[in-house]
Amino acid sequence: MEKILSKKKPEKSLLRPLKKTGGRGNTGRITVRHKGGGAKRLYRIIGFRGNLPLRAKVESIEYDPNRTCYIALVTSEDGKKSYILAPQELKVSDEVVFDNKAPLSPGNRMQLKNILIGTFVYDIEIEPHKGGKIARAAGSSCQVLAQEGKYTDLKMPSTEIKKVLNRCFASIGRLSNPQHRFQKLGKAGRARWKGIRPTVRGSAMVPAAHPHGGGEGKAPIGMKYPKTPWGKPALGVKTRKKKKWTNKLIVKRRKKKKK
Repeated sequence: MEKILSKKKPEKSLLRPLKKTGGRGNTGRITVRHKGGGAKRLYRIIGFRGNLPLRAKVESIEYDPNRTCYIALVTSEDGKKSYILAPQELKVSDEVVFDNKAPLSPGNRMQLKNILIGTFVYDIEIEPHKGGKIARAAGSSCQVLAQEGKYTDLKMPSTEIKKVLNRCFASIGRLSNPQHRFQKLGKAGRARWKGIRPTVRGSAMVPAAHPHGGGEGKAPIGMKYPKTPWGKPALGVKTRKKKKWTNKLIVKRRKKKKK
């Protein structure tokens, strides 16, 4: 895929300014740590919400600095241009179809009820017409396991099996750039280019800065379980909301990895 990436400049009409926050919320306080700096970049508008032509031709496969997978520039018969997430095996000059029912070819987008069992899909809607939310990272995909009434059973990348309304749209295939997971930054400077600031271990801090801090030399944390900088339990603690509305759609929870 890297060999066929387009070297031309991105489509200007599909670019928008991307404001930096430095990890700060609307009150000006840091809400997400270890963010700041980084190269200036523009946001590429992706057709997540389905505002795409029925048929379009792939003009180029491009790099997107805002996401891990590649993106494809597609042009409709009337000249309208859009960006979509590029799956593996999608090539320049291929035709992609966006309809309720379409051929099972990489990049085509259709309703889940019209997709055969065993097919891999990505960029999946959770609610109809709300845009793709699931499986949007490099190399990721979900597998269609069953069609039951108004729901489709999907196997998530985490191995969790979840029900999704079969009126929701999904794209066929697996997302491009699967080798992203093996990428090594190589030096601290490259992390700074990406807008990632240094992360310091709690055990290397003073007691006033972190519950794990203090002690002579390399000392254990000195407590029953690890804590966050604010004293709350960390590592292995359940963080999912107990009353989350999608709980009723989970058929089988993910398998825990063996240590």
